[in-house]
Amino acid sequence: MNDVLLESTLPAQREENTRFIVKISGVATLGGFLFGFDSGVINGTVEGLKTAFQSSSSGVGFEVASMLLGCALGAFFAGRVSDYWGRRSVLIISSVLFLLSALGAGAAHAAWFFIFARVTGGFAVGAASVIAPAYIAEVAPARYRGRLATVQQIAIIGGLFCAFLSNYLLAKAAGASTGSLWLGQSAWRWMFWMQVLPSSLFFTSLLFIPESPRYLVVRKREREASAVLSRLYGQGEALIKLTEISASLAQDRHRPQLSDLLDKVSGKIRPIVWVGIGLAAFQQLVGINVVFYYGAVLWQAVGFSESDALLINVLSGALSIGACLIAVMLIDRIGRKPLLWVGSLGMAITLTLVTFAFANGGLDASGKLALSPSMGTLALVAANAYVVFFNMSWGPVMWVMLGEMFPNQIRGSGLAVAGAAQWTSNFAITVTFPILLTGIGLAGAYGLYAAAAIISVFFVRRCVHETRGKELEEMEG
Repeated sequence: MNDVLLESTLPAQREENTRFIVKISGVATLGGFLFGFDSGVINGTVEGLKTAFQSSSSGVGFEVASMLLGCALGAFFAGRVSDYWGRRSVLIISSVLFLLSALGAGAAHAAWFFIFARVTGGFAVGAASVIAPAYIAEVAPARYRGRLATVQQIAIIGGLFCAFLSNYLLAKAAGASTGSLWLGQSAWRWMFWMQVLPSSLFFTSLLFIPESPRYLVVRKREREASAVLSRLYGQGEALIKLTEISASLAQDRHRPQLSDLLDKVSGKIRPIVWVGIGLAAFQQLVGINVVFYYGAVLWQAVGFSESDALLINVLSGALSIGACLIAVMLIDRIGRKPLLWVGSLGMAITLTLVTFAFANGGLDASGKLALSPSMGTLALVAANAYVVFFNMSWGPVMWVMLGEMFPNQIRGSGLAVAGAAQWTSNFAITVTFPILLTGIGLAGAYGLYAAAAIISVFFVRRCVHETRGKELEEMEG
């Protein structure tokens, strides 16, 4: 589907091998699919974890969020390791970790082992989240780089959607997520084991794609870089590209290191690094992963059954894919910054409406929040509109910009720091949601996310610079 969608809108130019570029980018986006699947699968397993490990609310919160600790470490070290071993090699390692995590999480019979398996998966998610868009940015031409990198977000949402749908079907087949299914194992365990199939496909596919040519030039492997560039753009264009990449590194050709993120004159962190950290953090501070990780819990908290709550997750996943397709069509036409600004404004409005709906609810006999039909409808519509705004803007655009905004010399280090900031923020939001839910309630929690969305409007206007149409060699630090 990705080939058809992109190739129909990408004109052939010179000897450029568009089909090959699209295909190897598609392989990289499988990392995004697994990122989404691994993130979303936990949504339907919360009741199973409570039953299997007799966990308290805070214990379940940590079990859900434990993957994110691995994500922060994986994102940080993947950026740095990819400067030494290569983008493709790091993706191969992540595919193996995805497989091991799926097997271990499903088989876990103790909370500590489950957490270990999820942290292992977190390393894979963190690595794939920063390296896949960087790989795509380093092989794709500037004129449609944004569209190809945005497919990464479609893959992430596709993974979430498949996880939600798989969870729903498995729970329905077993009668509940805690019900017994094949081989006498609970449905929630099979929810994790379903990830074995895409993990195996990802590993196999990575064996057939080339290394990033820009990484090869940085490592002074010009002959290999020239061969890859020739496959991508043709021999004539390959020579031009090789010269441009080498020229961008000529003044500072040392081995990439974290200290490159500091300004050589002032010794302070480069402004571009702060912008990357801000983009990464705000993407999470608006609370999107509360919907992804706790969607079933959220909708059950306002009166929906487990089955209906899981079905709403499927609906949200389908809407997210549609929103990402909008981003694919617009990102290389109107640019990254306008999409971010519209997304921030839309999220600020919809999150405020969700907060209003929850604030006007009451408590039922069991002490749970109950909404009137009108407020329930408002919450459901506004929450799904919020998901649409996020996935047509901050969802894909943040990853696109992180993959392309840093100069060649500091791309790995910049991704390491920004990726770690993204996943650390993700962890903070995820682990605090159960606490906020019991402390200040849904209205209070969503009020905080709405405030973050409002602040992000001003952040985009003042701090973010457009990267549409620029070659990676034109990026300034």
